[in-house]
Amino acid sequence: MKITTRIIGDVRILDCTGKITLDEGMLSLRNTLHDTLHSGANKIVLNLAHIKYIDSSGIGELVNTHNSVTNDGGQLRLLNLTKKLSDPLVITKLMMVFKSFNDEKTALASFN
Repeated sequence: MKITTRIIGDVRILDCTGKITLDEGMLSLRNTLHDTLHSGANKIVLNLAHIKYIDSSGIGELVNTHNSVTNDGGQLRLLNLTKKLSDPLVITKLMMVFKSFNDEKTALASFN
């Protein structure tokens, strides 16, 4: 998985491309998140528009990401969930845990 970081105001947008699976993507996401949090950023948007596949381990990594950000006093938003990503989150009722948005402007405005 490839992750590109953009900064808009005090928000870090992580543009993710590829897959979030046990053997691909989880470590990249975890390391990028760790670096982002340790840089002092606590408002994070995961742009998942170009994620083609997520497995159960990847879903677990999204939950871990949410917990890490929240425990560090931050806020996490998911952006541009495709049907392939939103379906597993709805089925597992995890969609209630995440704040998800379909456009970047609304996601950015959602931070308090």
